[in-house]
Amino acid sequence: MSMEDPFFVVKGEVQKAVNTAQGLFQRWTELLQDPSTATREEIDWTTNELRNNLRSIEWDLEDLDETISIVEANPRKFNLDATELSIRKAFITSTRQVVRDMKDQMSTSSVQALAERKNRQALLGDSGGQNWSTGTMDKYGRLDRELQLANSHFIEEQQAQQQLIVEQQDEQLELVSGSIGVLKNMSQRIGGELEEQAVMLDDFSHELESTQSRLDNVMKKLAKVSHMTSESRFWLRPCYWMGIVTPQLVGSGRDSRPNPQEDSASVPCVCARRYKQKK
Repeated sequence: MSMEDPFFVVKGEVQKAVNTAQGLFQRWTELLQDPSTATREEIDWTTNELRNNLRSIEWDLEDLDETISIVEANPRKFNLDATELSIRKAFITSTRQVVRDMKDQMSTSSVQALAERKNRQALLGDSGGQNWSTGTMDKYGRLDRELQLANSHFIEEQQAQQQLIVEQQDEQLELVSGSIGVLKNMSQRIGGELEEQAVMLDDFSHELESTQSRLDNVMKKLAKVSHMTSESRFWLRPCYWMGIVTPQLVGSGRDSRPNPQEDSASVPCVCARRYKQKK
């Protein structure tokens, strides 16, 4: 399971809080059992700290219960099997039992009576209270050192977890940077291919323009030749008719042999007659 799982983060905090509470509970028991070292101030402070720690642990355990309920409602989303859920439930149950045992011992009648007796001794200034000034600084100093040691351990573990998270993030960033490098190379290759295709398209465009220009010249020449052919046909038609009519006129003149005046008068008639025959 990943270190980023919130269950393990809360679990680590709960374990540290339980260790601190057990240390306070042990000191609280020593203060009640040893009349020579017990004082009202130290008993009150230790009792309040112990109760606050136990209450905080109970709240954390309730949060863990809620996370397990969420996982059980949708196990596929969180990818947790039944074994892992059983282990987490067992941790919550055992921790809750430890907290309950300490609270039960603090609430027993004998312990309450002993605490009240120590308070009365401190108020009346009896033999137990008279020794307060000689050892109170050492007792508070030792308790403070224990708390500082527990806090230092907690801070070191938190720093180690943060360092591990930072290392994991660095590894992920390296993977991302590698992927970015691959994408950059691919984009450069694609850009080169696009540039080559652009050059090819430009060459093709120039060739197409040249072909179009040559095709236009050919079409102009064809149009010119067609125009010349139509004009030549127009001029060939009169020549064709003249080639047909002239020999006939000459042949008819030789057969009849008219005088020149008659020939000059009959030519239009012959032409008209032959024109009608052709129609």
